[in-house]
Amino acid sequence: MKFAVISTSLDPESRSAWLCNLAARGLREAGHTVTHLDLRQTPLPPFDNATCYAHPNAELYHRTIAQADGVLLGVPVYNWGLGSGARTLVELTGSSDTERNLHGAWFDQPVTFLVSGGLDHGYLSHGAFASGLMYDFRCVINPHFVYATSAHWDAPEVPGEWLAERLSRTVARTVDLSDRLRGRDYQSVWEI
Repeated sequence: MKFAVISTSLDPESRSAWLCNLAARGLREAGHTVTHLDLRQTPLPPFDNATCYAHPNAELYHRTIAQADGVLLGVPVYNWGLGSGARTLVELTGSSDTERNLHGAWFDQPVTFLVSGGLDHGYLSHGAFASGLMYDFRCVINPHFVYATSAHWDAPEVPGEWLAERLSRTVARTVDLSDRLRGRDYQSVWEI
């Protein structure tokens, strides 16, 4: 299967990017095709609903998401909300406008969250964002997700035992969910 693994943090020491690296490696080792994108290396422009669509990376992200059997989204949590990179990504790749030949890439996608936060009690901070994907784009949100703080890492890019197991189970559930949902012969559209 084909998976998109996208890190949306702009932090040079991003722990959510570490989660994405580990998930991408696990998927590749299981024989899946992975397109791994990181906003730090492959940036997107600020969303302006005009010139942003002409940015050279906009089509890359759109195509990667639209063609994937499942999307793993690495996101940082700041003050009980997701970082701006995730919002910019979805605004740019989710736009639908028939006059400009745009159709959102997110429709009907299985999405798994790989979340990094500072405090243990912020583990549902991505919930409102996930609900938006579910309602706006009919995404199927994987109930298995990772939420990790700095305490869950043994060293930079080295997960502790609990985190390694949680990430492994989450990736396995991602593959199972994506496999069950692929091959559907419909695509949702905006409805008012």
